[in-house]
Amino acid sequence: MLYIGIDLGTSAVKLLLMDADGKIKKIASRTYDLSFPHPGWSEQNPADWYEQSIDGLKELLAECDKSRVAGISFGGQMHGLVALDERDEVIRPAILWNDGRTAEETDYLNQVIGKETLSGYTANIAFAGFTAPKILWMQKHEPDLWKRVKKIMLPKDYLAYRLSGTFCTDYSDASGMLLLDVEHRAWSEQMLEICHVEREQLPKLYESYEVVGTLKPEIAEELGLSPEVKIIAGAGDNAAAAVGTGTVGEGNRTLRLLTPPASYLPVWCPSTFQGTWLSHPGRCAESAPPSDKAGKIPGFLPDF
Repeated sequence: MLYIGIDLGTSAVKLLLMDADGKIKKIASRTYDLSFPHPGWSEQNPADWYEQSIDGLKELLAECDKSRVAGISFGGQMHGLVALDERDEVIRPAILWNDGRTAEETDYLNQVIGKETLSGYTANIAFAGFTAPKILWMQKHEPDLWKRVKKIMLPKDYLAYRLSGTFCTDYSDASGMLLLDVEHRAWSEQMLEICHVEREQLPKLYESYEVVGTLKPEIAEELGLSPEVKIIAGAGDNAAAAVGTGTVGEGNRTLRLLTPPASYLPVWCPSTFQGTWLSHPGRCAESAPPSDKAGKIPGFLPDF
């Protein structure tokens, strides 16, 4: 059997075809635009993700026995806010992980709600790149658009939704939204109340390896695949990178180097090491705020 992996990155989507033994058969890639409409902002059009993924899939499948394709899964950029209306149309460009507009909302969550409270609810504190501050920002600055929101998605899950029709996410990606009760593996009722989010606006939670549905018949026909091809939940890029570096056992941690492109190194740590270290490279661009010339968005990275 053959399997397809789709990595939805910030600058490109990368697609891989492999067999059951892990042998890579073919790789394809497609780029798309990244928009910086204001200093510190970072957005993309989710339709570009889908269109370029479909185009890449056609190249990937051009010379293989399509009847052997059994499943499709995803990895990709975390934390982004994708908002859909009741007709499943994208309401506004996706606000990405490296967007720094939510300093005020992040401060509110950390200082008013409190870091200790947030940690108790979600096992994390607020960072500007997380999804919850973006939701609060949209409610304050785009209230008319927010009223239309029926579905809140993460980037890779938008692809899963377009391919299968299943409104889903996996636990690893959900943990970066600041809305998940990690301990009880469920959406946090307290965080939903704080962020004024209805449970129906959030996707069903799956393990990364779980099947969420099958390929839509019309897409299967377009790609020349069976409509029985399984769609699997997948994982956020940091979780997938940890697995890729073999960081899967107790006492192991992954060190992410803040270099472009980011690099991951497996690191052994004693069991007394507490907590999880998460960091993301900020955007180094001329549009960064004048007060920040170090290449990272102020307030986005933790102070160590």
